[in-house]
Amino acid sequence: MKAYSLDFRQKIIDTYLEGGISQRQLAERFRVALSFIEKLLKQYR
Repeated sequence: MKAYSLDFRQKIIDTYLEGGISQRQLAERFRVALSFIEKLLKQYR
């Protein structure tokens, strides 16, 4: 499986920071696993 690009990861983070969307909704919107979202945001913090 190919790693996600930094641009894609940043887009997810930016969307989350805009507010009003849960981690589960992010996962559905970007079609990735919830665990990926959780790890990504944990690393960001």
